[in-house]
This record gives sequence, structure tokens and C-alpha cells, in this order.
Amino acid sequence: MLRFRGPHLRWPTRAPTRRLLSTPPPVTVVEKIIMDGIKATGPISFSTYMQMCLSHPTAGYYMNPKNPIFGSKGDFVTSPEITSLFGELLGVWLMSQWMQGPQLPIRIVELGPGRGTLMQDVIRVLARFGKDKLRSVHLIETSPTLKALQEARLEPEARKSNCTLGWHDSVDDIAPSAEEYTMVVAHEFFDALPFHTIQKTEQGWQELLIALAESSEETYPRFRYVLSPQASAASTLLGFSSSRFKDMPVGSRIEVSPIAFKTMHAIGELIHGPPREGSSTVSLGCGLVVDYGADRAFDQSFRAFKNHEIADIFHEPGECDLTVNVDFAYLREAVGDFGVTHGPISQAAFLEGMGLSMRVEAAAQRSEDGGVAIREAAKRLVDPSGMGEEYKVLGIGGHVPGAVWPFVPETGDREIA
Repeated sequence: MLRFRGPHLRWPTRAPTRRLLSTPPPVTVVEKIIMDGIKATGPISFSTYMQMCLSHPTAGYYMNPKNPIFGSKGDFVTSPEITSLFGELLGVWLMSQWMQGPQLPIRIVELGPGRGTLMQDVIRVLARFGKDKLRSVHLIETSPTLKALQEARLEPEARKSNCTLGWHDSVDDIAPSAEEYTMVVAHEFFDALPFHTIQKTEQGWQELLIALAESSEETYPRFRYVLSPQASAASTLLGFSSSRFKDMPVGSRIEVSPIAFKTMHAIGELIHGPPREGSSTVSLGCGLVVDYGADRAFDQSFRAFKNHEIADIFHEPGECDLTVNVDFAYLREAVGDFGVTHGPISQAAFLEGMGLSMRVEAAAQRSEDGGVAIREAAKRLVDPSGMGEEYKVLGIGGHVPGAVWPFVPETGDREIA
């Protein structure tokens, strides 16, 4: 069975179990680099570990062409890979926001486009309803392997839509524009960004670090957790980066991603547009963030995936996917005065609110199998015990004051999970 990376597969909130193996797995390229670094300079942050495992220039999980990553041969499956209806409904929401504004030429930005499946579906919607308004597609991607897959899939769509297609290493590389309407999509992007784990002690906020295992070479995994001996300037800054963290009791542990905050701030600036006189609160764009997590911080959601199964986070570094739950409240705070945020709401609530059921029935009438496959795919997207509830959708921007459909106020616990 193909599995997604949701928190129902969450790794237990404890240090990794030590096992004495007669034949431990071979040391991976990334693992050797990390071990040598720790021997030379001491324990490293979770952020450094995750960045090395996923983004090492040649041996990182997303950089190594030997890793299939997506689909049945990869380590996880995503919503756009299940059915094109997912991307189409995201595209419909983006177009609905554009139609309420000045209807400027459109540029769309996607962070972490994967194989380009989601963007392909969104482009088709924009081309159909926006006619000749779509001018450019911007993809935030650092992996040469994924760039090649995206180009193969999206270049034909770009030609048909008469729009340009380009790649950037960071959202910061794209300047805000007053002449275009900017749409931003980030699907399963923030969960793969490096993060720090900090713990509140009597001395303040101290960082949880990764060190080499104390016992023999036969012990596996080869790493362990250690608490920094004292609070640092960095851990203290992270502990005060949100007012929500201020009154947490001693013993609290949270995962904090400053790069996620910085990226979301840049997205808010991009959607808002450049400084201008008059109605500066009106956005010149809109956006959607889809990921798993909640409107709160998490204490230890960090986990690894290999062959659609959860694995120890220290298992075969560089050859497993790593992911962490998204603190949507932190993302909302990052947007700040640049725009209005909506939600987050569950993926099921968003898709059903956007008319998924009607789209499924319409597609079923045209299908050869009577709609069996399309109904099964849609069911997976809104399953309350899986993707439907565990994935959340956050909206950004818009021209209409108040709630934006299908985002409606939701109440719930916002404490540490």
C-alpha cells in the first residue's frame, strides 16, 4: 500500500532505540560526512542534520538521481499524484481570487514542485479560465534531477499556454510586482525545511543536538540526542520568536523552523506586492499552503520514510525522506502585515467546499469503469483518518474583507501536540 507522510505515522517522542546488530547497515555517504563533522567540531543541530540528509549537493535525498522519491517506486505518495482533481480545485480557488481583483496578467510561483504534476493541473485551469492572462510560471527548486522532470512535464503546457517557464533557487529571487497578479502554491514544501528543536529549562531555551552514539561501532543507529550544556543566543532567539512560546513551562520542547518563517515572510511580501500609496492592505496576489501539521507547535514530529514505511530518523542518512509537522500558526505570524491569512482548515473541508463531490460525479459519468477509480481516489483525499484530516490548507491574500470561501472559522486546541 502506498503511504503518505502524515503524522499518523509519527515516530515516537523519544530518543532512538539502540540496537546491537551483528551486521549494521553500511555507512552511507551522507552519514560518513556527518560523523566526520561531529568528530571534528562536536554535536550538530537538527537543522544541519536535515539539510545534509536532504540537500547535500550530490548525495542528498532530493539531489541524488538514484532516489525515485515519488510514486510506487519511491518513498511516499502525494495528493496531486492520486488524481488531477486535487490540482484543478486548487487552481479554481486561485482563479476565484484573481477574478475578484483588477485581473492583472498572472504569474504563478510554486515552491517544491516535485515532478510538476500539481503545476501541470493548475496551469490547465488558469489557461482555461484566465484565457491569455497567464504570462509566467516560476518554480522554486534546487534539485537538478527534479528540475529535469519538471521541464519534461511542464514545457509542453507552457508552450500551449504561451507563457514562460523558469526556475529559481529561492523565493527571494523573485521580486514583488505591481504589474502582475502573483499566485503562490506550496504543497508539501514546508515539512521538508530544516528546523531546530529547543527545550525550555531553568536556564532558558537550550537546543537539542545530535551527537555520535556513545557505545561501540556495532551499535545502530550511530547517533543520539544530547541537550546543549547552556542556552545560546540562537536558541534564546528561537524561543522568543513567537509570543506563543513565552509562557511555556520548563520541560517544554518545540520544533522551530526559522527558514520556514523567513520563506513565509517572503511569500507574504510577494503576494502583497511592492510598497504603494493608497490601499496598501489590498493584496496583489493570493496563495495556498497545503501540508500536514496544525495551528500549533509540535514537540517531536520529526520522522523518516523509506519504501512507504516509517523508519528511524537516523536510518541510512541521505537515502530516506525526512519530514516534520508544520506549525501553521508560525506561518501566519510570518505573513504579518503583508496580508490576510485564511484557515488553516482540513484538506477535506477545503476540497469538499470547492465542489469535489460534484467534480467526481461529472468525471465518473465520462469514465469507462463507471467512476470506480475516480471515486476511490477522491475518497483517499478526504479520508478523515488519513489525508483528509491530517493535511491542512492555509489561504493567503484576497480582495474581499472577512472570510474567504471555503475557509470558515474553526476552533480547536492550539497547545503543544
